[in-house]
Amino acid sequence: MLADDELNLRKVLGAILTREGYDVVEAADGEEALGLVGSGVAALITDLRMPKLDGMGLLRKVVAEHPDIPVIMITAHGSVDSAVEAVKLGAFDYVEKPFEQAQIRQVVAKAIKTHELDRRAPRPLPPASGAGRFGLVGRSPALEQVFAVIEKVADTPSTVLITGESGTGKELIARALHSNSARRGAPFIKINCAAIPKTLMESELFGYEKGAFTGAVGSKPGRFELADTGTLFLDEIGEIPVEMQVKLLRVLQESEFERVGGIKTIKVDVRLVTATNRDLLKEVQAGNFREDLYYRLNVVPIHLPPLRERRSDIPVLVEHFVSKFNERLKKQITTVESDALERLVAHPWPGNIRELENVLERTILFCEGPQIHARDLPPEMSGAQAAAPAQPAASGESRPTSTPAASSLKEMVKQETERLERELIVRALDETGGNVTQAARRLKISRKSLQNKMKEFGLRDRE
Repeated sequence: MLADDELNLRKVLGAILTREGYDVVEAADGEEALGLVGSGVAALITDLRMPKLDGMGLLRKVVAEHPDIPVIMITAHGSVDSAVEAVKLGAFDYVEKPFEQAQIRQVVAKAIKTHELDRRAPRPLPPASGAGRFGLVGRSPALEQVFAVIEKVADTPSTVLITGESGTGKELIARALHSNSARRGAPFIKINCAAIPKTLMESELFGYEKGAFTGAVGSKPGRFELADTGTLFLDEIGEIPVEMQVKLLRVLQESEFERVGGIKTIKVDVRLVTATNRDLLKEVQAGNFREDLYYRLNVVPIHLPPLRERRSDIPVLVEHFVSKFNERLKKQITTVESDALERLVAHPWPGNIRELENVLERTILFCEGPQIHARDLPPEMSGAQAAAPAQPAASGESRPTSTPAASSLKEMVKQETERLERELIVRALDETGGNVTQAARRLKISRKSLQNKMKEFGLRDRE
């Protein structure tokens, strides 16, 4: 989508992008653009100054309502400060007039690729019934361990390496670390290393000076500068070229760098958080990743287990997504029947939370009544129950038992929550030799609350 009040500029940009194979939608002002932005838009290019709703106002609304759509700002010479501020507010990038065709093509290509990669990962989830802390949905023991690490390291300068399969929610952890630190009021800048061509990686991270290369018609700060006093999140860090790893190591050690084509040393105060779905230690052994950089990044490791290893979170996630899609799709789903829930819990979920979200959106969209039965699930879910025994639960996990009478989703979630509470209490008592005071301290609840829970679950004889 192109949003600009200058017809000639829209025509020129539209022609450039159409030749690249993109479908282009035009808007003459911010309000018109906002009315047209939707799920079909993979990137938005907007001018900074427009009537009715300017580019900055449009950016704020798109970031809030459509966070998966990359926004590219077009700015006139002399308005670069405003464009840099826009990037700090969530814009994907900016282009300064006059620009070259190659520059526009590169920026749009990166934006489109980032959009495609973001669509495969789960979006941030608002708190739901049964949600854990930091806006993350779930209460499994594995997720509780992640919460504990976030709580300890969020307000520190230590570098964090988040590992886990695609779709497990690594960006959610990075945002939780930022929003629970003293840097929360400063920028959170993210970049997906897999979306950046190797030849552009250095200029993306460190910026460039005017004339540094063909197309560098002006100076531009990199992501490290934009993230100064805040947090820089490098997703898919395993994709960074070996030649760039030396320069990244220097920034981590010295907190300084030079722009491409520049001689001035720039000092920054940035908290670095990285993520990968690769085994970086194996990459080190294979010679694809520097060992010294690996240990610099891996100061605090956080591993997000795949959904198949925390199946007890699935009922809570199901409740969350049912509520979400009821509102979005104007549906009135009240119950997920036990046969459907058992099949959802048993499925291996290779695509993790994003796959679960897609399955439920499709199911709710086509469901005719207020209940979801196993027959309403997509065809690929039909063999889930039979395949369940081949997917062992993780340590500390157990699958919900079949409860035919409990057909209400809320009842199932309540039962699963109680089972998890009992499991965590038993574990805490075992680890403290039955000392209620120490167990309560571990669980971060009062001694009285723990005693009441023990009485509720019939555990008083363990004192």
